[in-house]
Amino acid sequence: MENKDNNSSKKSDKFNLPDPELEYMSHFEVELESGIYELGQTSDLGARRIIPITGGRFDGPLLSGNILNNGADWQIVTGDGLAIIDTRYLLQTHDGTMIYLQTKGFRHGPPEVLKELTEGNPVDPRKYYFRVYMHFETAGPQYKWLNRTMGIGIAMRLGGSVVYDAYRII
Repeated sequence: MENKDNNSSKKSDKFNLPDPELEYMSHFEVELESGIYELGQTSDLGARRIIPITGGRFDGPLLSGNILNNGADWQIVTGDGLAIIDTRYLLQTHDGTMIYLQTKGFRHGPPEVLKELTEGNPVDPRKYYFRVYMHFETAGPQYKWLNRTMGIGIAMRLGGSVVYDAYRII
């Protein structure tokens, strides 16, 4: 019987997997309502809170426009401060096309850094981890490529907003 690891290396000798590439899409500034709805400990996972998304903008070489006032982040925060991000909101591009955007991700860091963020203070984004996966849906013909695109965002929290740079994974 052949060793499975040897078969794997033989296959990779013939076919090299491509390294992932990132293509910069846009800079997002997502405005959040100051009122957060704290539901409390809804499961063993953590405390549920809902943060309304009230607007914003995005601008870049692949996407530009406004964020509409209709979404929220349905977040869960674990006992050790991990925020599990789950946003859903609507984008309107500069040419009027509507795009549904859902992000999922994580924000975590040292307790003292998370405390500063909670208090609304600006914190260097290199001191904590805030990353999201981006899923798009649209019927706009010029943006249909988004329906088959995986995106990631590198984010930071700034008081009443979340700011992130979005990249398309190629």
